Amino acid sequence: MGPTPFITDDFIESHTDFGQLINTLRSGFAEQGVETPMRHHHDYPNPKENIDSTLLLMPSWEAGKDLGVKIVSVNPNNGKYDLPSIQGTYLYLNAHTGTLNAIFDAKALTAKRTAAASALAASYLAHPEASTLLILGTGVLSANLIRAHATARPVNKVYVWGRNYDKAVQIAGLFDQDDVEVIPIKDYDSLIRECDIISTATLSKDPLVDGNKLRKGQHLDLVGAYKKGMREADDACVLRSSVFLDTYQGGLKESGDIVIPLQNGILKQEDIQADLFELCSGQHPGRKNSDEITFFKSVGHASEDLFGARYYFEQYKKR
Repeated sequence: MGPTPFITDDFIESHTDFGQLINTLRSGFAEQGVETPMRHHHDYPNPKENIDSTLLLMPSWEAGKDLGVKIVSVNPNNGKYDLPSIQGTYLYLNAHTGTLNAIFDAKALTAKRTAAASALAASYLAHPEASTLLILGTGVLSANLIRAHATARPVNKVYVWGRNYDKAVQIAGLFDQDDVEVIPIKDYDSLIRECDIISTATLSKDPLVDGNKLRKGQHLDLVGAYKKGMREADDACVLRSSVFLDTYQGGLKESGDIVIPLQNGILKQEDIQADLFELCSGQHPGRKNSDEITFFKSVGHASEDLFGARYYFEQYKKR
């Protein structure tokens, strides 16, 4: 046996076809043999920052085929050190022999599979002719969400907002040679009603999207706010929308976008329409009509990492 390959972020960045990756996730979510225990979620003190950090351990496997586990740390104040808030490593193994297939630098793997999961959901939930996208957040996910959504729907105009306008300008600059027009903005309030898809990827503790400003037919893609006390969409968004999750397992427990409305009686568990397993296996049709407002909450799931690792390991073997 040779040395275990280390699959870098650079390799992942240069070997991503979002159409193929989305379809890999679609096939994976439609399978019946994948097992995914609840992620281990541990908040621990970070005294120098006066704010908790988080350790996440995320295993998933398909018996006789493959298994993987991601080890992630989340440090919300890392921006002031010019470091990403989310850092991690992914171990991808042969489920039959237990041998290690590859080690992934998990930053790009996580970003790509997260964006692909959002686009996968949008392929069922966003209006088929959705062409405008509003991105709230300027982290590593932003550019990936743009590329992924533009693969799933005919998106040709994107507005990007962040608390640091210069970062929005930088993201727009990544698309200078693309067919998608990306426009940095300093205020997004007036655009909430205008855009067909609103995608949020922030660490906001307070809602960013005012549901009273939504119009019929829009799709909300809520990717950030990973803790129970965080929210990106308010109660009006929940009340006016058909609510979907990436998975019931994490979606019902981990983010304030779902947990708080459940606790306050704004949302009942039986009101949630479906998760990605049900959408991809055909148990739920997705969007029912052109007027429906759809609300998709993603908290991430270890099966997505497993499906993504499968895709990139195959790309690595073809190199």
